Amino acid sequence: MTDTSYADALILFGITGDLARRKLFSALYDLTAAGHLDMRVVGVASRGWDDETLRRQAREALEASGRPIDETVFARLAANLSYVSGNYREPGTYQAILEKLSGSVRAVSYLAIPPGLFEDVVEGLAAVGLNGGGRLVLEKPFGRDAQSATELNDIIHRHFPEGQVYRIDHFLGKEAVQNLMIFRFSNTVLEPIWNRHYVRGVQITMAEDFGIEGRGSFYDKVGTMRDVVQNHLLQVLSLLAMEPPVSDDPDSLRDERAKALSAIVAPTPDAVVRGQYVGYREEPGVAPDSDTETFTAVRLELDSWRWAGVPWIIRAGKGLQSTVTEAVVEFDRPPRPLFADADCRPSPNRLTFRTKPDDGISLSMQAKKPGPAMVSRPIDLHLEHDRPKGRDAYDRLIGDALRGDPGLFARQDGVMQAWRVVDRALADGRSVVPYSRGSWGPAEADALLGTDWRWLTT
Repeated sequence: MTDTSYADALILFGITGDLARRKLFSALYDLTAAGHLDMRVVGVASRGWDDETLRRQAREALEASGRPIDETVFARLAANLSYVSGNYREPGTYQAILEKLSGSVRAVSYLAIPPGLFEDVVEGLAAVGLNGGGRLVLEKPFGRDAQSATELNDIIHRHFPEGQVYRIDHFLGKEAVQNLMIFRFSNTVLEPIWNRHYVRGVQITMAEDFGIEGRGSFYDKVGTMRDVVQNHLLQVLSLLAMEPPVSDDPDSLRDERAKALSAIVAPTPDAVVRGQYVGYREEPGVAPDSDTETFTAVRLELDSWRWAGVPWIIRAGKGLQSTVTEAVVEFDRPPRPLFADADCRPSPNRLTFRTKPDDGISLSMQAKKPGPAMVSRPIDLHLEHDRPKGRDAYDRLIGDALRGDPGLFARQDGVMQAWRVVDRALADGRSVVPYSRGSWGPAEADALLGTDWRWLTT
């Protein structure tokens, strides 16, 4: 059962790391400004910082983000910040954390650290009693395959039951991704056509025009499939494919996401293409004979009453032609072309959900082309989201963890279903195929579309 009592403390393991500098300090500031972080915030890491160093680093991170700083808000945040320097494997570290918390009984522990340290931290928290009424927030990756994910869950569940575990995927905290659910289930016009009878296929793309950006030693152990497909993109698929939940209760939402993932048929080797951009092996930290993919395309099908026979194609990669993240739902063509030029058949309707480079939803329709001829032309009806200024997905997700709302976090069953799909996609052992930087990936991926379809993101 989920405890929805508000937390009384926040512990951030890995507070000296890159994620804290880029995202977490900003989220803490925004939560403080909104009045949601009036509690002790203890940062923990091995560096020899003290309280004042932590506060200075927080200010510098906020200044580097370019945001204006309200001194009253920052003073409130700084007053709550404190630091513990210690080894995650030393019992004294957790005793020092406990002393900083001043009698906390419902602390949220956020582990922004490598998964290899999770066991040490979970055991340390339990040793001083911080697991009893507390919650545990875990950064991805949740393992590197189904077996390691199972082992990781076993470690965590020794001291934190599933209802107290929050696996964070920042994609689910994005405004545009959350709007997938609102758009689907608050507009009755979509429901009659949101099925195999009217949808021709779905393409989900996460393309980046940059490479691994100095992260070679990390990325070469992970690859695109584990880095973004197993979590971000399969979560987007689940939001598009899920059945209407029985309520807006967090577990009702997660039930349907997990069901959608469980309906995915494990892909065959011919349904997976792994690519690697030319020059990747020369990147610092990358093995000279690396077979790690920087591009993945996979064709999936869902064995469900709603989606049987509809292709779902996921494409993700680095070093591609542009940076764009979007999902495109393409509908069937009309049964016969009317009002069409003899040499140009009208395009089918498409509904596009985009999160990069801008947030928005577009519906491609056909309307009359101006002039005397009775022919159609494509037009786009576009909704552009206004991103809340200065706010980020981490603000929303940390706030939800403090409130005890797990709706936008991954649950164990959903994570394991995603690993089932990814493990199968990686099991074939075929070598990566090369592609040029600035392209849309290897030509071999085109075969996943069949003979009468094309890529919808270009």
